Amino acid sequence: MDFYQEFDNVNSSIFSDVQNLWDQYKDKTKINFIASGSIYSMMMKIFENRKEPLFGRLTSKITLQPFAVSVIKEILNDYNPKYKSEDLLCLYMLTGGVPKYIDLLMEAGAITKNKILDMVTRPDSPFIGEGKELLISEFGKEYGTYFSILQLIASGKTTQSEIDSIIGKNTGAYLVNLEKEYSLITKNKPMFSKPESRKARWSLNDNYLRFWFRFIYPNQSLIEMGKYDLLRESIDKNYEQYSGFTLEKYFRAKMAEEERITAIGSYWDSKGENEIDLIALNDLDKTAIVAEVKRNPKKIDITLLQAKADSIKKELAKYKVELRGLSMNDM
Repeated sequence: MDFYQEFDNVNSSIFSDVQNLWDQYKDKTKINFIASGSIYSMMMKIFENRKEPLFGRLTSKITLQPFAVSVIKEILNDYNPKYKSEDLLCLYMLTGGVPKYIDLLMEAGAITKNKILDMVTRPDSPFIGEGKELLISEFGKEYGTYFSILQLIASGKTTQSEIDSIIGKNTGAYLVNLEKEYSLITKNKPMFSKPESRKARWSLNDNYLRFWFRFIYPNQSLIEMGKYDLLRESIDKNYEQYSGFTLEKYFRAKMAEEERITAIGSYWDSKGENEIDLIALNDLDKTAIVAEVKRNPKKIDITLLQAKADSIKKELAKYKVELRGLSMNDM
């Protein structure tokens, strides 16, 4: 049964009926009962909330994940064997590996950075309204506050204190809901920080939604006026800086897929001065990779990276440390 969460709107007593039928006949019949749904919070509520009839009835659960970096590269290569790193980064930046989004772009011939951004900013682009359509049903009446918080996180306001000061109220409960109930954001702490550390930064999990809240949602007035050329100009103006963060996320995903590691993250000190883009640890082999990520390889300073690694020498003492500079050339 697809769109299973919609039964809640039609007649929620159906879930109790399914519970009774399942409990009565599951041991006597040969049947696989598969329920699928795209609204994450509703599916969690139906099957994993203790107060719901179907709680405890799951025998297996699949949460569909985006394609791995290696698969994204393979798909792009099939459509554009001469693709450049910029094309791959743009595809990853917009889709994050979600098959539906990749399919829309590839079938439309959007196989280079410019063609991808051209399609995204077309008047009939499916990417213009997708963010709102995905989340309105999730958030209901409170969507305004949630949208504001997600927009701030996408624009680089990643600490609760920054978000609170702009929203004008304590957003702790909203942030917890976005993380726990909706699985849209993640609380990131510096590598080696203690569990009680308050040096947390929030990030959006979904690449497309991060892009949508950074460029599409704040520019609704341009879209309403049909100024799609100015929307594209806004993206172009901020693209290099924005895609730099995406490049860090790309290498994190690539390293998690390819390397023998047990933990991966970033590091920043309490003053926000000493930052390391990527640290990957292998607690089995006692090895560590400390990396700086830049779009331009000429901007990578290994000497400075060594100084940053030395600042956490105590934490890295039990590891054999390898320093790496990662750029667009290493994708």
